[in-house]
Amino acid sequence: MRTATTSRLNAVARRLGAWAVRLRPPVVPSARCVAGLVGLAVVALVVATVQPQNWAVVPLAGLALMALTLADGMVAGRLIDAAVQPPAQAEVGADTPIRVTARLSGGAAVVQASLAMDPRLCADPAQGGRVDLTLTRETGGHYQGRAVIAPARRCSGAITGLWLRWSGPLGLGLRQYHRPVDATLRVLPNVALLRSPALQAYLRDSDIGLIARRLRGDGTLFETLAEYQPGMDRRRIDWKVSARHAHLYAKEYENERNNQIVFALDCGQAMCEPVGGLPRLDRAVSAALATAWVALKGGDRSALFGFGGQVMLATPFASHVRDFAALRSDAATLDYESREPNFTLALATLATRLQRRSLIVVFSDFSDPTSAELMVEAVGRLIARHRVLFVTMRDEELDSFARATPQGMEQVAMAVAAQALLRQRAMVTGRLRQMGVDVIEAPYQAIGMRLLDAYLKIKRRGGIG
Repeated sequence: MRTATTSRLNAVARRLGAWAVRLRPPVVPSARCVAGLVGLAVVALVVATVQPQNWAVVPLAGLALMALTLADGMVAGRLIDAAVQPPAQAEVGADTPIRVTARLSGGAAVVQASLAMDPRLCADPAQGGRVDLTLTRETGGHYQGRAVIAPARRCSGAITGLWLRWSGPLGLGLRQYHRPVDATLRVLPNVALLRSPALQAYLRDSDIGLIARRLRGDGTLFETLAEYQPGMDRRRIDWKVSARHAHLYAKEYENERNNQIVFALDCGQAMCEPVGGLPRLDRAVSAALATAWVALKGGDRSALFGFGGQVMLATPFASHVRDFAALRSDAATLDYESREPNFTLALATLATRLQRRSLIVVFSDFSDPTSAELMVEAVGRLIARHRVLFVTMRDEELDSFARATPQGMEQVAMAVAAQALLRQRAMVTGRLRQMGVDVIEAPYQAIGMRLLDAYLKIKRRGGIG
């Protein structure tokens, strides 16, 4: 009798399993269902010990739970369609939404999704490139959700897969679905500074303006003579012409235009270290592009020059604002290197490419005295023909170590080492200033505006051409 009952139970179980597998996608038990089965197993042991004659009640309850799970999964419905809609491009370090939509035929209670993508597209690459999200129900069986990512590197990252999981009203039966995704998200340099209201208002009211125009009364290029008016700079009075006409005349000047600005970006090991969650190189690229855009607005020409162990990028000079998109795309190709840069080769190559005096903005950092000495020597060779502006980001971690109150011998050693490194940095920047190099050392948040201020100050004084 017991053998016949067992055979019938096994047959029913096999039939339920076959029905579940034939469903597309199949129904699988949820954690709630598994917990219920484990609880029934404990009950079965108790029943088998106390009342062995009633052992068949527990398997029947298990079959009822499995049938309920299958019915719950069928009520959840089948997948009709699913799609992943990433944006065309993203900016490094900026929040980027990826839209996921699904359409189901049933009444799923909860729809969860996971995206598999290039780990570089995630703010924390340790996540392994997996992003989870929950879809909310819209009208007509439509579900929609957004996964927000913040790419940690400039790259062309692939989104490779989509997983969906939804359950019925009871949460016992789950359906799972996997679809390969063929999408690529191109991560470009961050130019959020150009969209800031402060910069837009400044450019609207500054001498550069939104439209390139001839400006008199400032600059170094002679424009015309005008009658001297009270309030004009007396140093601009042309005494020879005034004596000839028996009337005071003053010189008016036009702002310099068509200057050449080269942004030399160190892509070596020190510049690939993170600061504020992003590599120093990406902070430098953002500041360089913002200044390049302002320079193009002001009628100057801009170019990018990237180097590591060898020259990695050397763009032609962009002359118009419409060329800025190409300049930004070229900057996105700059790679990260884990070795020290070759300053001598890179800056010597740059010097041979320039046929006229230019403003060279060097973004770099140094971690040891040897590399600092090589960098100073290479920069010194540019001073004779060009105006050089050296930009480095303040090491806030070293500052915190040096200012912290030591609590033990380990903290004392860290503070002493940090102060030694800070003195070394101060010596290197002091040597550069003595050589005639303009130096900007600021926190990464302020590096863009500090560079813009320095560029406009040099331009107004006619210090480029």
